[in-house]
Amino acid sequence: MIAGPPPVPSAAVAPPLFIGSDIYRGSSYGARHPLRVPRVSTVMDLARALGWLPQGRFRTSPRAKPAALELWHEPAYIAALQAAEAAGEATEAMRTRFHLGTLSNPIFPEVYRRPATGAGGVMLAAELLATAPGVIHVPGGGTHHGLPGRANGFCYLNDVVLGIKVLQRAGLTRIAYVDLDAHHSDGVELAFAGDPEVRMISVHEEGRWPFTGLLTDTAGGSAFNLPVPRGYDDSEARAVLHGLILPRVEEVRPQALVIQCGADSLLEDPLSRLALSNRAYLEAVRALLPLAPRVLVLGGGGYNPWSVGRLWTAIWGLVSGRELPDALPDDARAVLAGLDWGGGGRPDPAPAMRTTLLDAPREGPVRQTIRDRLAALARR
Repeated sequence: MIAGPPPVPSAAVAPPLFIGSDIYRGSSYGARHPLRVPRVSTVMDLARALGWLPQGRFRTSPRAKPAALELWHEPAYIAALQAAEAAGEATEAMRTRFHLGTLSNPIFPEVYRRPATGAGGVMLAAELLATAPGVIHVPGGGTHHGLPGRANGFCYLNDVVLGIKVLQRAGLTRIAYVDLDAHHSDGVELAFAGDPEVRMISVHEEGRWPFTGLLTDTAGGSAFNLPVPRGYDDSEARAVLHGLILPRVEEVRPQALVIQCGADSLLEDPLSRLALSNRAYLEAVRALLPLAPRVLVLGGGGYNPWSVGRLWTAIWGLVSGRELPDALPDDARAVLAGLDWGGGGRPDPAPAMRTTLLDAPREGPVRQTIRDRLAALARR
């Protein structure tokens, strides 16, 4: 068993909260899309099977209304997204102007309601945290690629930006954002470039879409970007945690911290070539929790249903003060046994992916490339 840290930072007064929704249950981007796999529903089911989601710790995510989404998104785009859902298809004009109905951003039955629910959950979490410090986990959030007037990279809305803007609207002026997804947080960086109130840190795979977030990209002084090479493992993630993430978060003394835990940096993910175990994410979250009185923990990418479900459930266990078991009880194993790829011909997962919550550690030497890039960022 691995014990978690205290349930919330010492300054917090509210118990940890999980915000989710059944809209994710059975919702899919389509049989040919990487987001055909279940994710948030798996986390909810696995957490309940472990006894970690009592009624008082769960809140159903509201659906954000168009007026709320216009805090960052363009009204014409929101209207087009609603129209595409109602019609069940995108017009040529929608594809050209708003990037709706493309291979990456297809039209599916909940194409407006699902992202609006994710955004509603993150915005609600931000409002709650502004009122009462604590930790809130919203695994349906983390859509960090969404742009003001178009869909981008599987993301129709940018709930990260909306949540941070809600925190700012509540009067918080020191906000840190840490992104652990394999893909650079281009939409978030666009929103807060040059904003002295927001410190952004993104660790992502080099040479991977969206091909932004270069080491030299500072976003007007607001961002620290660290592209990492394929094979990035737990030892290197630990070096990055202590050499970049923790000191750069600590120095701004954040009133609120947002952590994007996209699961596609895990070894088993099909859309990256990184090699983390879920223990690396847990180590980062555990170290970050005490650094701000308000912590919002989001999901993000992740396209292997077993690795995503296990990681985000373990994160909820960690932030809610549970002991993380090495071996899962039968009810939890049944949840993982019921998953599949939804087509695509991918191989079955290793047996441990169906019976355990925690990966084996994935350690190795810290490559000189990582050391050199950390040194370059330390000089800023």
